[in-house]
Amino acid sequence: MTRPNRRLVIVVRADPVICGHSGEARNLAEVARTRGFDDVRLLTWPIPALQAAGLPLKPLDRITPYGDGITVERPEPVGDYRVPDGRYVAGLTGRLVELLAEPVPTTCLSMYLAPHDVVVGDAVAAARAAGYAPDVRTMAKAVGSDVTNVIRSCLREGRFGAAVVLFTTFLANDRVLAVSEYTRQEIIASARDVDAHCGTRFAEECARRVAVSYPPIDTSAYLDLDPAAVDAALHRRGLERDGYVLFLSRVARAKGIHDLVTAFARSKARSKVKLVVAGNGPARDQVRALTGDDDRIVHLDDVDDEEKPLLMRGCAAYALPTKPEPEFVETFGIALTEKMLAGGGPVITTTTGGTGEAVGDTAITVAAGDVAGIAAAIDRVVLELSPGERAAMEVRAREHAMAFDRVRVFDDLFAPPDPITLATPRSA
Repeated sequence: MTRPNRRLVIVVRADPVICGHSGEARNLAEVARTRGFDDVRLLTWPIPALQAAGLPLKPLDRITPYGDGITVERPEPVGDYRVPDGRYVAGLTGRLVELLAEPVPTTCLSMYLAPHDVVVGDAVAAARAAGYAPDVRTMAKAVGSDVTNVIRSCLREGRFGAAVVLFTTFLANDRVLAVSEYTRQEIIASARDVDAHCGTRFAEECARRVAVSYPPIDTSAYLDLDPAAVDAALHRRGLERDGYVLFLSRVARAKGIHDLVTAFARSKARSKVKLVVAGNGPARDQVRALTGDDDRIVHLDDVDDEEKPLLMRGCAAYALPTKPEPEFVETFGIALTEKMLAGGGPVITTTTGGTGEAVGDTAITVAAGDVAGIAAAIDRVVLELSPGERAAMEVRAREHAMAFDRVRVFDDLFAPPDPITLATPRSA
């Protein structure tokens, strides 16, 4: 068997998880195959473990295949029931050690730090201790929830030791990245809080080293959509062009879905358009119960990657009124930029977290939690905007979203780093 010349390993929650960062991993992997990586691997979790965790998942029979040269590995757990969650981490770590034992120049990228960054750090340390001398470069990307969920939870609960571990492991990487400038600032602010309590000096190093790497998007999947394919997709769903407001995201309170259905019920536009709620998530059943038998609201839980851009293209507006919650803050909003690429009606969103970086000045924005403002935005888009105004907004939105094309993001990510961003050896 021919040994590869250059390998990229991404440790991530990959498909079928409904998460923008599973899409990030796919897009980086696809571009890597055109940039000299002849072996690309996604190390991720077994399907039963994802199902048991309660994560929102895409239909398993409609996952888009990965390109040639990309291998998705789901290592089985190591040990039995007496080693609860650590079994899966041990499986991921052990498999990565096996890859690092091969004399192949390797880049390891961990996305969503806990526990993927630990997997990479432990595997590299074990490979070196075993005498394999791996030729490896490590990168860790904080994708948002690392800060808003894991670190912030530690700070709220006074569990500073766990926060110290996360920062130490993160900063031990050769390159450290954030998904947006908002996320970068949140990392630095959290580091200051930990420093104040623990006497550490994480904030200074974070400010110096953490760089922004925006989500890579396969723009080709959203541009130049076949009008006949759009019409066929809408016909299958009983929808009409510009006849619905679309929410397509994880169905969770932090995505503003409760505010949206309330606002839609109060809007004047509901007599002209439907509301389509597309997605899965922890609030799905609650939202279905909340909307009851309202025939102006359509629920879809089986939209796949091929249908998504078609639904986005045909809608009168795309609404994602995300709001900050203790467990989650929108740190970018990948679906927003995907919608802007697809065209169709304008985006309605909020001034939450990193959404401003995702949409620039091309969307209609309201304050988070402003139900009356969401209703007014829907009415403005559906009842007041002229075709010329809609067309101008569409062009500006697409131009802004093109900045996140996956090739451009990949090349920026793998460009030689500024020496100031390199890891500083830590004393024992």
